[in-house]
Amino acid sequence: MAYLEARGISKAFGKKRVLEDLSLEVGRGECVVLFGPSGVGKTILLRIIAGVLEPDAGQILIDGRSVMDQGPEERGVAMAFQNFALYPHMDAFENIASPLRARRLPEQEIKQRVHDIATLLRIDHVLDHLPRQLSNGQKQRTSLGRSLVHGPAVLMLDDPLRNVDAKIRYEMRLELPRIFRKFESTVLYVTQDYKEALALGDRIGVLLDGRFEQLDTPETVYRAPRNRRVANLFGDPPINLFRIRPTRDGDGEVHAVIGGQPVALGAARNRLDGRECELGVRPEDVGLSFEPVPNGIPVELEAVTPFNVRTVTLLKTPDATEILASQPEDNSLATARGHRKGWATLDLERTMFFDAKTGARL
Repeated sequence: MAYLEARGISKAFGKKRVLEDLSLEVGRGECVVLFGPSGVGKTILLRIIAGVLEPDAGQILIDGRSVMDQGPEERGVAMAFQNFALYPHMDAFENIASPLRARRLPEQEIKQRVHDIATLLRIDHVLDHLPRQLSNGQKQRTSLGRSLVHGPAVLMLDDPLRNVDAKIRYEMRLELPRIFRKFESTVLYVTQDYKEALALGDRIGVLLDGRFEQLDTPETVYRAPRNRRVANLFGDPPINLFRIRPTRDGDGEVHAVIGGQPVALGAARNRLDGRECELGVRPEDVGLSFEPVPNGIPVELEAVTPFNVRTVTLLKTPDATEILASQPEDNSLATARGHRKGWATLDLERTMFFDAKTGARL
């Protein structure tokens, strides 16, 4: 059963419609990541759920009950923001304690709760520091502690890691799931970083044009995107897309021309016979060999770019079609430099096909 539910939410500002009949169900203790480019309404949805904004239509339910007649302070919802939003004149202790003081809890209980959450977030040693004395990572943890300290029923995080450095961002991607489990929080997490979405979400809601383009597990969103738009949002380097029109030979084998080279797609693709579509293959599913291989596409190595534990290679076919391949860094093929001839292969078990006109996955 859904613990948090948004039903038919619509919101417009003047003539600009931001959310259009959007619905969402989040289970108790589940983390759903709201993912999409800037301006698609992710933060607007959080504010509507929190009660800061009124929707033009629709309802918000928490634990099966409508909260539309309740103010933000009555909904049991907490938010943490990307700009930290800390009180500059208060030290970290008082920033975290502020929601508890608003509820007029006993001083001893306030001290205990703040120290417990600060210890969990590893900022107990800076509780007497003002925000200007804190690192960005410590500010982020302080903001998160303030959101968690009163045990909210629903926790909403609005791109909280955007303003922290790469090391802290990586560490928090590892820590946040543990913290969510500790508090049994029902979480809505906003981000524009696809890696963050894949790492943190039990499910990912890809928000485009005011609606969810896809709402599914991270694995499904990445490996079985609903359409070309979703596929393009995930992956760095981005997915390779080739416009093709598959044809079937007399033996029932389906072929497509990619980079001027006929490539066997397998008899199982016979439903695509004669249909104009786009073949999508992620760079990590492209192989590279400097010896001829079956079903290989002749290419020339144009550039090699190291990216942490992987190396991206730019390949070009004789008809100037570009192919991006991503190889493990310790792969000797990935260390090749200069313009060299080679053969690219596609992992046909992981390829995707999209309708050329609608972009829908076939």
